[in-house]
Amino acid sequence: MKKRLLILLLIVGIGFEPLSAQLRMRRRPRGYVTQEWVVENGDSVALIHLSPVRKYARKPDMRRYVRMVRAVKKVYPIAQEAKALMASMEAELVALPTKKQRQLYTKGVQKRLVREYTPVLKRMTIYEGQVLLKLIDRETESTAYEIVKEFRGGFVASFWQTFAKMFGNNLKLDYQPGQRDKQLEQIVTLYEKGLL
Repeated sequence: MKKRLLILLLIVGIGFEPLSAQLRMRRRPRGYVTQEWVVENGDSVALIHLSPVRKYARKPDMRRYVRMVRAVKKVYPIAQEAKALMASMEAELVALPTKKQRQLYTKGVQKRLVREYTPVLKRMTIYEGQVLLKLIDRETESTAYEIVKEFRGGFVASFWQTFAKMFGNNLKLDYQPGQRDKQLEQIVTLYEKGLL
């Protein structure tokens, strides 16, 4: 009985080995993005597109970079949605004839956004929120405070600025790609190209 069980396990183990080898071959090894094959003079030549290499002298710098990459991957799609939503809102607001209708429209959009994005924003860290505010400024060319002030008014913008300050954030946080946010700009560029 034990021999039959051993033989059965051996057969099953041999039968699944090629499958596990195939799965290992499908995974993309760390360090390069894509691999292509080109035929030159009858020979197959592998073209390997390497991902950018970052080298840091200190581990905290590397951890800071990895943290920023994770934050960009999480919040950049939200910033792009904000850009598209703001463009559609501006087009809609121009079409509305009275100030009362514009106010009702912006209140309705605010309620929809609160309902839709509250679960997402609750799971964000303060750092991810700061990166989101910078990316919104990058995409829309306006700080979050200016956007709220434009669509909802100065009092509402001041309320949300005070609320954000209580939790360690700032709606007036601007994006400076050439100075303070140079590394963030590099990460966003790599993300847009699909290299991260």
